[in-house]
Amino acid sequence: MSATKFRYPNRVAALRSLIKEQELGGMLISDPHNRRYFSGFIGTAGLLFITESDAILATDFRYTEQGADQATGFEITKIQGRIGEWFPKLLGELGVDNIGFEADNLTVSALQTYEDAIAESEIEVNLVPKSGDAAKLRAIKDPGEVKLLQKAIDIGDAAFEETAGKLMPGMTENEAAWEFEKAIRERGAESLSFDTIVAIGPNAARPHHQTGDSELREGETIVFDCGATYQGYCSDLTRTVVLGEADDEVVRIYSIVLEAQESAIEKVEAGITGGEADAIARKIIEGAGYADNFGHSLGHGLGLQVHEEPNVGPRGTTPLENGMPFTIEPGIYIPGWGGVRIEDVVVLENGRARVLSHAAKMRF
Repeated sequence: MSATKFRYPNRVAALRSLIKEQELGGMLISDPHNRRYFSGFIGTAGLLFITESDAILATDFRYTEQGADQATGFEITKIQGRIGEWFPKLLGELGVDNIGFEADNLTVSALQTYEDAIAESEIEVNLVPKSGDAAKLRAIKDPGEVKLLQKAIDIGDAAFEETAGKLMPGMTENEAAWEFEKAIRERGAESLSFDTIVAIGPNAARPHHQTGDSELREGETIVFDCGATYQGYCSDLTRTVVLGEADDEVVRIYSIVLEAQESAIEKVEAGITGGEADAIARKIIEGAGYADNFGHSLGHGLGLQVHEEPNVGPRGTTPLENGMPFTIEPGIYIPGWGGVRIEDVVVLENGRARVLSHAAKMRF
């Protein structure tokens, strides 16, 4: 089958090169995000079987027509009945003696079902566990992906700025989050990319606070972490705002976080690891005396998922490369007082970071 027939020929070709490099007969793709990435199919059920010469989307009757429309270049196989009736037969037709599977997606029970089906058949095929291969390929975005990502970010930025203009004392966190969700929908978003976090005062000391019915008040930090999804691609933005006048302590903590974020954006470059990028911002926060108040990573990759490769944190060992988008989001969290986090998405181009987020930040 010619790779030029595929919707995403370069992605299939990259996976086939990896299959050959790892001396596999093929790869079984079960993760829905990876399935979409390689084939374009966005249905909720199906498996991809990709070998050097074959590319098959196996799905049930609900999605065969959809699969034919979306997964161009893939042979559509309708599956029905027990796994033992179709899975070994399909593997036998592929003619491979080993095939990788996504060990970080397939459940133990599903794997056992597949292995039992093979054992009860006449074929001899080994299922080989593989982890993170597709995630590594997805980390570098092509220009079309960056364009979709930018659209998601633009929607989220505009929706946040509209929402920020409506915030007022007495409004609850939940009400503020709902204003943001309405605003992204009105701008063409498919959905939220994650549950919106709105955290006022002491709630803002918890980076992943569960938005609730606490009322917004003047003078306290409000951490607003939000995102939109557009054609599968996710945005992620955090802004810290204050209603009314910010006191000296808010200004001081905010200024430290802003310095850490802007320094990381300026100094991050292709070739350094995620851990080295994290250290740029962390050094500033630690130097200000808040080493114990910045407990999460500087950032994370994003694309079809809001958290994906690369790891931009203390344990990030993968070198950052051109084409990788990721967040830069340092924060300081003080129990009983509140917190400050500022987050933008950047993409590495020509060795440096280009900022994709454009929502206004507080300036003191």
